[in-house]
Amino acid sequence: MSLAKIFGVHAAQSALDYSPEKINQAWVDQKRQDERLQGLVKGLGQRGINIQKADRKQLDSLSKGANHQGIILEVEMPAMHSENDLKSVVESAKQVPFWLILDHVQDPHNLGACLRTADAAGVQGVIVTKDQAVGITPTVCKVASGAAETVPVYQVTNISRTIAWLKEQGVWIVGAAGEAEKTIYETDVNMPIALVMGAEEKGMRRLTREQCDFLVKIPMQGSVESLNVSVAAGVLIYEVFRQRLGA
Repeated sequence: MSLAKIFGVHAAQSALDYSPEKINQAWVDQKRQDERLQGLVKGLGQRGINIQKADRKQLDSLSKGANHQGIILEVEMPAMHSENDLKSVVESAKQVPFWLILDHVQDPHNLGACLRTADAAGVQGVIVTKDQAVGITPTVCKVASGAAETVPVYQVTNISRTIAWLKEQGVWIVGAAGEAEKTIYETDVNMPIALVMGAEEKGMRRLTREQCDFLVKIPMQGSVESLNVSVAAGVLIYEVFRQRLGA
């Protein structure tokens, strides 16, 4: 079991809403009496969670100077799932596959935001690499706002090998690339699908790109060359979602 500290009213509320059984203890600013914080304290108390009153200096130390908003929780981190777990889920799934693959994405804010969008749009899981990629961290959990508990993250050793296996299971692999001939809006993506997003700045690696069945791009009219990974993933995920709804 891996324990970590998360902080801030929003992150604490998400932990209380989605995984109260994983909260080990809480530290709360003894001088703050605002309504939202007191509501959190009441909810924690109702679930029998140990609450320690603390001063600002202690909270600053526990959060290493971050903006804790008067509350810090020690929580059990969501589990990372294995390649074998992924295979079991894919082979037994009854719903049309909808996966997100992140090829060496390293920013925890990007993974957290991707998880939040994945939860909202019905993505069944996020696949990441074991090496040179971010896993589940307190920052990921904070940004994901509860989605780190609801969307499983699978760590695999070799993305190319995993993609090849997914293709054998009838999953179409669609990569995001600025040089693609067609945009996501010109492409039929209402199919068993895994969307592939490349790393920050570098994009997909060559071997990953070569494994894709086809590439799509997001139309751009401004002066910037590309979107943030999590923003781009959100655009692509929701176009798949829209097409599945028949909108």
